[in-house]
Amino acid sequence: MIIHYGQALSDYLYDVFVAKFDFWLAFGLVAQLFFTARFLVQWIASERAGNSVVPMAFWFCSMGGGLMTLVYGVVKREPVIILGQALATIIYIRNIMLIIKNRGRASKTLER
Repeated sequence: MIIHYGQALSDYLYDVFVAKFDFWLAFGLVAQLFFTARFLVQWIASERAGNSVVPMAFWFCSMGGGLMTLVYGVVKREPVIILGQALATIIYIRNIMLIIKNRGRASKTLER
């Protein structure tokens, strides 16, 4: 039974990541990696500062990865991705606008 499930999992992973591999799958994977990089950026900045901070690069990674994932969702016709990323991207853009607007004032965003 365990061997059967292992083989089924292997077949599934092959089908998803190898048999159906195309430009859009590669694009979607890069988009997700870009989007995920924001957490690494935030973690490194927080470790350097000694407290939790959100650097400007976090918002740019969020926006870039979110837009790329939105494009992927539109091309693949994935309504869950489209709705989630469209709304989230608006929030990322608004945060960047607020940071730029308040750049002269004390900002909660780390400038590096």
